[in-house]
Amino acid sequence: MITPLIAVMAMQTPTDIYGFTMTDIDGVKQPLSKYRGKTLLIVNVASYCGNTKQYSALEALYRKHKGSGLVILGFPANDFGEQEPGSDKEIKEFCTSKFDVTFPMFSKIKVSGEGKHPLYQWLVSKTEDKKDVEWNFGKFLVSKDGKRVQRFKARTSPDSPEFLDELVKALK
Repeated sequence: MITPLIAVMAMQTPTDIYGFTMTDIDGVKQPLSKYRGKTLLIVNVASYCGNTKQYSALEALYRKHKGSGLVILGFPANDFGEQEPGSDKEIKEFCTSKFDVTFPMFSKIKVSGEGKHPLYQWLVSKTEDKKDVEWNFGKFLVSKDGKRVQRFKARTSPDSPEFLDELVKALK
């Protein structure tokens, strides 16, 4: 008797950011490959955090540099102090009404600890320290080739000189 061959397809970790497909805040699947050739700033966001005011600086940065190839991707997470308890609909309403956010926002995910989304597993693996995201508004600046990642702490403001210097280099 011949035993049937059972094939199991193992999920491959993408080699670049463009191998991920994420669900946007409206529930639509979005392949990150649509941002190929852009400089990406990926930020885990929360509505009720001391860093929430960074939405204003992020939106200003997006409006100023999107013509130069910057795309900011916001990923709500409720991992820290339950500071993002709302539904995607509530988060979207908060971001647009309070901060006039126009950069792409995505469905709430886990960015740290057990159950961390594969996107954040990949991002963390590309940084020097390989440590989990430690708070809301951690930032990952991804190069235009989708492979190199530079990390900035949650308290690093998007309009700080240290961040802006690195952003300008990444946009070139």
